[in-house]
Amino acid sequence: MRTVRVVSAVSVLVLAAGCGGGAEPVVLDQPTTAPEATTPAVDPPASTSDATPQAGPSPTAEDTPTPSGPGEVAAPSIAGTVATGLRSPWGLTFLPGGAALVSERDTARVERIDPDGGVRAVGTVPGVSFGGEGGLLGLAVSPTFGDDRLVYAYHSATGENRVVRMPLRSGRLGAPEVVIDGIPVSSIHNGGRVAFGPDGMLYVTTGDASSSGLSQSPDSLAGKILRLTPDGGVPDDNPDPGSPVYSSGHRNVQGLAWDDEGNLWASEFGANTWDELNRIRPGGNYGWPEVEGRGGPDRFVDPAVQWRTDQASPSGLAFAEGTLYMAALRGQRLWAIPVGNGRAGEPTAFFVDDLGRLRTVQQAPDGSLWLVTNNTDGRGSPGPDDDQIFELSLG
Repeated sequence: MRTVRVVSAVSVLVLAAGCGGGAEPVVLDQPTTAPEATTPAVDPPASTSDATPQAGPSPTAEDTPTPSGPGEVAAPSIAGTVATGLRSPWGLTFLPGGAALVSERDTARVERIDPDGGVRAVGTVPGVSFGGEGGLLGLAVSPTFGDDRLVYAYHSATGENRVVRMPLRSGRLGAPEVVIDGIPVSSIHNGGRVAFGPDGMLYVTTGDASSSGLSQSPDSLAGKILRLTPDGGVPDDNPDPGSPVYSSGHRNVQGLAWDDEGNLWASEFGANTWDELNRIRPGGNYGWPEVEGRGGPDRFVDPAVQWRTDQASPSGLAFAEGTLYMAALRGQRLWAIPVGNGRAGEPTAFFVDDLGRLRTVQQAPDGSLWLVTNNTDGRGSPGPDDDQIFELSLG
């Protein structure tokens, strides 16, 4: 059996916040048309510029900070290494008491990491189909876990993506129950994040499954953020009665987080020009494929912040201490964006090129952040200890 090692903080303290860099918001220039890429511009293979990202224009923020808006960034620094030796880790969620569950995209395994550092497998999710960006993706623990013991997972299956839930009892995952299925699947753009909101509802991100027109189709689950009851029903107060669709016009959302004012934020892969951070409004249409980044017709919602794709390719998103933290794959950095009054302030980059591709970031019950690398997913350059989970403290 493969061993996942847990190591001490001493060897990684040299990677603390001093390796970060800032990026000033600038006045938005209209994006120019980029040439068609021969491979997906989002999350490209390591043989492209993904392995050595080039500097691009600074990210552009919706608003500059004001006394009534976003404040200062809570700077992260590495406090220790939680685990090493993971294979294509993707989802991360915390159990009551502080233990974490981590999904591995290409093995369908779910690992448990205990607060004392112990690591063990709790099961392999059945029915997972692998290939490209598909496999076992996001995880979420039921908000009533103490009563129902349920863990939710998003995964690719034959001919579709689906969300399932499984009981976790006596340290083992039980048989899956389908929560929602029929989500279009592809070798790319599968979305995959699942998270429970402050309202107790289940939010699910889907990609356009390499068929961009589906993002604008109200009859397709592709290119959407979905809002469901925990058992997969449609909440009565969804924007479109009877539909699980909460927002549309997305290309490939892989990050969800709520700030302390209850605003929902989402990180989204662009195509050739702009990656996005969006504040999600019920029923909002975010423009893909009609527009990428800002400047579209009034019926589309503009992003709060946008980045050139070589600076981001954003995946996981977490909120802590007034700041959104966004894990970047191709950009190989952790972006920190202060938010307040529903507005985003000046982004700052940390750990640029130091840890490789970053997939997921989550706040732990003790207030720290856990940051998951993704160098073994076939598009990175793995080191001897990859993939790893780092614990970050916030200064």
